[in-house]
Amino acid sequence: MTYNFSPLKQKISETEEWLRKEFSTIRTGRATPVILDAVRVDSYGSKMPINQIGSISVEDPKTLRIVPWDMTQIKPIEKAVVEANLGLSVNVDDKGLRVIFPELTSERRQSLVKVTKQKLEEARIALRIERERVWDEIQNQEKKGDMGEDDKFRLKNDMQKIIDEANKRLEDFGDKKEKDILES
Repeated sequence: MTYNFSPLKQKISETEEWLRKEFSTIRTGRATPVILDAVRVDSYGSKMPINQIGSISVEDPKTLRIVPWDMTQIKPIEKAVVEANLGLSVNVDDKGLRVIFPELTSERRQSLVKVTKQKLEEARIALRIERERVWDEIQNQEKKGDMGEDDKFRLKNDMQKIIDEANKRLEDFGDKKEKDILES
């Protein structure tokens, strides 16, 4: 008896991608354009992401450069970045905006590590929920007579190996992000 683990693997993949996105929004000491992805600017009567009204580039390790395609959008972009409360400072010049990442204090680093661990735990919980769902399906198939008890426990072991590998990858993501926060 075989069981189709592809929905489980798809959910694991989605969870890993979610965690990567969440970690990308946690600011380390380095300038990264991803931190501005969630910032929405009031532009021409609608809320738009910054990357749709201008270009974002890394000027140096602590500075991003935003060059709006329409220079009348400088003030709305500045306002949106400030209101996003990301702990960044914004300077306007003749070319556009400079978004400056301040040095991280040790307290701020520790709070970012806590946020990282919370996000990692949320991902682990999502995997546990999915594992329970799959295990319930396997047990129901055995109760219906679609498989024997030996098959049920073999599939449980196969499922646990998949989950353990996924948890290891999540843990590696978390360790890498924590290292980035503490060393940047």
